[in-house]
Amino acid sequence: MPSPTSARAAERSRLSRDLVLQAALRLADDDGIDALTMRALAERLGVEAMSIYYHLPNKDAILDGLVEAVFAEVETEVGGFAPPATTDASSWSPTLRGRILGSRRVLLRHPWAPNVMNLRGAAGPNATRHVDGVVGIMRAGGLSHDLIHHGLHALGSRIYGYVQELSDDSAAPAPVEIEQLASFAPNLAAMLADVVHDDPDSTLGWCDDQTEFEFGLDLVLEGLERRRASAAG
Repeated sequence: MPSPTSARAAERSRLSRDLVLQAALRLADDDGIDALTMRALAERLGVEAMSIYYHLPNKDAILDGLVEAVFAEVETEVGGFAPPATTDASSWSPTLRGRILGSRRVLLRHPWAPNVMNLRGAAGPNATRHVDGVVGIMRAGGLSHDLIHHGLHALGSRIYGYVQELSDDSAAPAPVEIEQLASFAPNLAAMLADVVHDDPDSTLGWCDDQTEFEFGLDLVLEGLERRRASAAG
C-alpha cells in the first residue's frame, strides 16, 4: 500500500497547470465563479487540495490563469492577435469591430470573466497581446499613436468584449420600482419604462445586451474614423 507521501506525489504527477485551469474553467462555467473554491476544484479533479497548490499557489493565481485561458480562446476565435496583413485605412474599422465582437462571443460563453478581470486588474500576457493587436490594427489603418491612445480610453472595456457599467445593479428595475422612481426622477422613469432590450440573454451586466454593446462600439469607431480621415486630409 503506497504511503500518503507517495500518493500525493502521484496525484501531482498526473496533474498539470493546464489541467487544473481547464477544470476550474468548467467549474466556473457550470456553477458560477463563486462556486470555484479549492475544495470544489479538488473534488472535480479527484485529488487532494494540496496537490493543486503544487501547480498554482493560491486562488488568485487560478483566477489570473483563468483570464489568460479565456484570452487564449479569444485568440483562436479571432484567428490570431496579429493584425491582418491587408489592414489599411479602408478596412481597419470593420476589422477592429470584428475582433472586438469575437472577444465578446468568447466572454458570453464565460459570463463570469468580466468580474474576474475587474477584480484582478493587471492584464496577463494573452490579454496584453490582445490589446497589442487592437493597437496594431488601428496603426495599420493610419491612426496616429495619439489618436490610438485616445481611442483605447474611449473604447474602454469594449476592447475586451464587455461594458463596465456605471451601475452595480444586477437586473433592470421592475415596473413597481419604475413607478416609485417617477416621483423624483420622471424623465429617467419614462425612459426606463419605454426602453425594451432586444436580446436580454446577450448580457454581461445590467443593460449590456448585444444591441447596446454594438451601438456604443460603432459610435466610437465612427468618431475615430472621422478623426483619422480629417488628419489624413
